[in-house]
Amino acid sequence: MLSVEKALELIISNTAIREQSEKTDIFNCWGRTLFNNVQAKFNVPSKDNSSMDGYAVLTDDIKKADAENPVSLKIIDEVRAGAEFKGKKLQSGNAIRIMTGAPIPEGADSVIPFEETEESGDIVKIFKSTFKSENIRLTGEDIKKGNTVLSRGIRIDSAEIGLLSSLNMNEISVFVKPRVGIISTGDELAEPGFADIDKIINTNAYVLYSEVKKYGGEPVYEGIVKDNYNDVKKMFLKLMSNDIIISSGGVSMGRYDFIPDVLKDIGVDIKLHKVLVKPGKPIIFGTIGKKLFFGLPGNPVSVMVSFMEFVRPAILKMSGNNKITKPILKAKTKEEIRKKEKRKHFIRGIFSIENGDLFVITTGPQGSGILTSMSSANCLIIIPMETDLVNKGELVEIQLTGHSEI
Repeated sequence: MLSVEKALELIISNTAIREQSEKTDIFNCWGRTLFNNVQAKFNVPSKDNSSMDGYAVLTDDIKKADAENPVSLKIIDEVRAGAEFKGKKLQSGNAIRIMTGAPIPEGADSVIPFEETEESGDIVKIFKSTFKSENIRLTGEDIKKGNTVLSRGIRIDSAEIGLLSSLNMNEISVFVKPRVGIISTGDELAEPGFADIDKIINTNAYVLYSEVKKYGGEPVYEGIVKDNYNDVKKMFLKLMSNDIIISSGGVSMGRYDFIPDVLKDIGVDIKLHKVLVKPGKPIIFGTIGKKLFFGLPGNPVSVMVSFMEFVRPAILKMSGNNKITKPILKAKTKEEIRKKEKRKHFIRGIFSIENGDLFVITTGPQGSGILTSMSSANCLIIIPMETDLVNKGELVEIQLTGHSEI
């Protein structure tokens, strides 16, 4: 039985990046993984421009200006954003009214905001001095021509979309999403909305479907498979067109836990079966060529934790993403935490910030079937395999989850 660290290392080493790209428009690239480096073809901004509404001036003209001794300058023109100053080089004693984003007229070397001035006719009184380049966005200040602005493998978020659009791009090359086939196994299962009182509602498939989408995969749900060897085998063969296949249930030691034998039967090279982790010990991982197979336990919390710790990194790597680890922070426990088994534990927790310090408390009972505890958790408290007791006030590692995830 492997440790969590060795199991993850094995999974990642057997996961290949899917080197296929496709084009998507700027409206639909959020959450996708960038396929190529993006280099700037021009400077941003392309010209020196004003960062304020005010007056373009010569710094030397107003170096002695203050509230008691304002300097008066003649207003000779106005420049709006998107326009150009048509006159000659700005001369001493003159000022040009300028709007935010407008190019700086030749000769001007600073901008004084309207708030520091008083205008009367074609004369402006200035009550404050400036320094050179004050309130001016310099050419290439944000992005310089030829620089790599975004690197291959980043997940495109809102700020990146802003950068791409500022570079005049409306079509982006991204990694093709890996297709992820999903099934649930068990005679006892029924789909939500159609379950009789004696059935267990299938939650795992819908959790997995949403998690796959969240982390950049293309989920394909094929339904519930009954506890029948031939039916399970037939379904796995059907799923072979996918890049990753995830099943839940049927991986333990029960009479109807067929998944390990079926995977071997269809030629899957099983790399691991069982990990020193709680919850999620019975997980199976195997490969056929570049295809990945994950057999997850049947309990809802075990499914979620197993996905986060083992499947999620594989999807991200296959998607070309260069960031596959979750953020780990340290927090003080507000309670004593005990465990008996020599396995690494991922305990559902709620962290909070109090007076600048990070604290964490468990969500309460930690049964593998208590899905409400996953909903209320915003982190997982990580208790190392060799640790049996964490005293109140001790520092522990926490892994962010759900809405708190960075």
